[in-house]
Amino acid sequence: MPLAPPSPERRPEVLVAHGDRRVDDWYWLRDREDPAVLEHLQAERAYADEVLGPLEPLREALFAEIKARVVETDLSVPVRHGPWWYYQRTEEQKSYRVHCRRPWRGGDPPLGTDPSSDETVLLDENVLAQGNDYLRVANLVVSPRHDRLAYGTDTSGAELYDLTFLSLAPGVPDASETVPGVSYGLAWANDDATVFYTRVDHAMRPYQVWRHRLGEDPAGDELVHQEDDERFSVSVGRTKDGTYVVIACESTTTSEWWVVDADHPGSAARAVLARDPGHEYSVEHHRGWFVILTNDEAEDFRVVALDAMGGSLDDAIEIVPHRQGVRVEDVDVFDRWLVLSERLEGEPVVRIVEIPGAGIAALAGTDAVGSSRVVPCGEHPATTWEGPNPEPSATSLRVEQTSLVQPRTVCDVDFATGTVTVRKVEPVRDYDPAAYCTTRLWATAPDGVAIPMSVVHRADVSLPAPCLLYGYGAYEVSIDPVFSARRVPLLDRGVIYAIAHVRGGGELGRRWYLDGKTAKKEHTFSDFVACARRLVEGGMTTPDRLAAHGRSAGGLLMGAIVNRAPELFAAVVAEVPFVDCLTTMLDESIPLTVGEFEEWGDPIRDRDAYFTIKSYSPYDNVAAVTHPALFVTGALNDPRVGYWEPAKWVAKLRALDPRAKVVFRPELSSGHGGRSGRYELWRDEALVGAFVLDALGAWEVPGGSGLSGGVSSAGV
Repeated sequence: MPLAPPSPERRPEVLVAHGDRRVDDWYWLRDREDPAVLEHLQAERAYADEVLGPLEPLREALFAEIKARVVETDLSVPVRHGPWWYYQRTEEQKSYRVHCRRPWRGGDPPLGTDPSSDETVLLDENVLAQGNDYLRVANLVVSPRHDRLAYGTDTSGAELYDLTFLSLAPGVPDASETVPGVSYGLAWANDDATVFYTRVDHAMRPYQVWRHRLGEDPAGDELVHQEDDERFSVSVGRTKDGTYVVIACESTTTSEWWVVDADHPGSAARAVLARDPGHEYSVEHHRGWFVILTNDEAEDFRVVALDAMGGSLDDAIEIVPHRQGVRVEDVDVFDRWLVLSERLEGEPVVRIVEIPGAGIAALAGTDAVGSSRVVPCGEHPATTWEGPNPEPSATSLRVEQTSLVQPRTVCDVDFATGTVTVRKVEPVRDYDPAAYCTTRLWATAPDGVAIPMSVVHRADVSLPAPCLLYGYGAYEVSIDPVFSARRVPLLDRGVIYAIAHVRGGGELGRRWYLDGKTAKKEHTFSDFVACARRLVEGGMTTPDRLAAHGRSAGGLLMGAIVNRAPELFAAVVAEVPFVDCLTTMLDESIPLTVGEFEEWGDPIRDRDAYFTIKSYSPYDNVAAVTHPALFVTGALNDPRVGYWEPAKWVAKLRALDPRAKVVFRPELSSGHGGRSGRYELWRDEALVGAFVLDALGAWEVPGGSGLSGGVSSAGV
């Protein structure tokens, strides 16, 4: 007999806020100490495996196609840092990266996949992963003199790392101590013996920066900075030139940066600019000046320079003025060049500005943008971003480019001439970019705003075709068009893949983000539905052949559109979805809640925010209607979206729509990012792909897969 869908018992909990009464039948699922919770998650996993069992041949076919296209033994383009080339290798049948270096002797970066005789393996993640079901490495940073390596390991998915130090110099012993429970971010002082790291509070908020000296007991580490405002999180790093260790304290709407002299790591931190509500900024350093990216009187940000000895914004010199609609997202500083990461007409671009011989202050009053150079890109829509560039004295800029049809391309751009040298194109076996086409479509939202979509499909696709529409729409995160070899098996089965660039993201500048958050959050959901309708009404697909996909905050989007327009979709994939958002945002003890008030609103103290969130909370708005097929994931160790959110949502969906095909597949030994290791990732993506293809009736590759083993013209 086939398993029946798990049906956790109802234990009604009455929740009251602002005079509003809600009854939550499955509130108890958040109690991980209750043995019934783990039993239920195990039952859900068993049910999912049985329901999805018939898709195993398709899943294996997709996995095989993904694996066949990826060149498993590969080498990243080496990056020069000091006297070394640094790079990573992957090896066939190994899931994790190998971090390496070799001496720099001038010339172009060495390419090729075979280890060289002068290669040094710094860290082999495959060795670290032995005996563990899960592994993530973070805070992997080489010391300024290149004699030591710091790295952190997480073997549960909880995003807490054990920090370890290795010696890279002959005759220098490894530090024997391990610093436990470290969060993201690490910076070395210039003495090669002092490191700065972060710790989290009870709600998983990075709130402290600590100083550790190698060879000493971590119990004696010193607290450098503590952020008591629960809306703010801290991070730590270094300026590009190594002059300062920087501490960033940031909420969703406000920033404050502190610096410590990297030559005197025991000195006190000092603020660059005092905290001012609503003021966001970031800091780099160039020859006695702080280069500051700021939203002061600049919705889409401008760049100013401030004497590093101190001062206020009133003392700053403007070097790149505000341009409405051109969002400046980042600034990098070289000895003679300023590099801006911008959003221009909805696409990420990289702009190069020359610093005059008189120094960065000489840019004031000049037409810095007019005389600048944008790194060219031959295809649209596309994505260009700055790659790793650790050397301030570099004469060329490492950039990377891609589109939905063009594999990732690594280039070096000569600062002085603008000459672009392609170092590598991601090798993809049996892939011809000319067989696919990409375009930008526009949908019209209910309020008349034009919503962009990036679309890719085979050039010979027959319309209407199966279609998978992806969306996110939060935190000013942009889902840019990038190539993925893992997507090709779906395209080859005639599936159209589209990205809905909905409000709440940052694709069209800061205003695009502001129009999709807090009281305006409804725009995110109506934008996505408008994109789906545009695809249907434009003849590209039909509702019985349209699927939607989102994860995390994009999973909230999936829950919202299922409630609003279930008839538009045949299937929906919601991975680690933030679907119980009202109850979560009412509980300040849950990780990240307080810091999220500026993104979603504070339903505890603000009655309007409470009812706004309630109006779209997927869990609170499930209706007794016919739902599309649903594939839902969650993770027991997820510190960002509690496993109970998808678990409760699925229980309510089944209760109100007993005939719905709802599959919940929880991971019991990983976190928010899913399983680790590339093969496990490919298998999980293949399972999602199989679910979508099955729901859309697109099992077969027309004419066969054509996988013969050769490398396409998109290769190296």
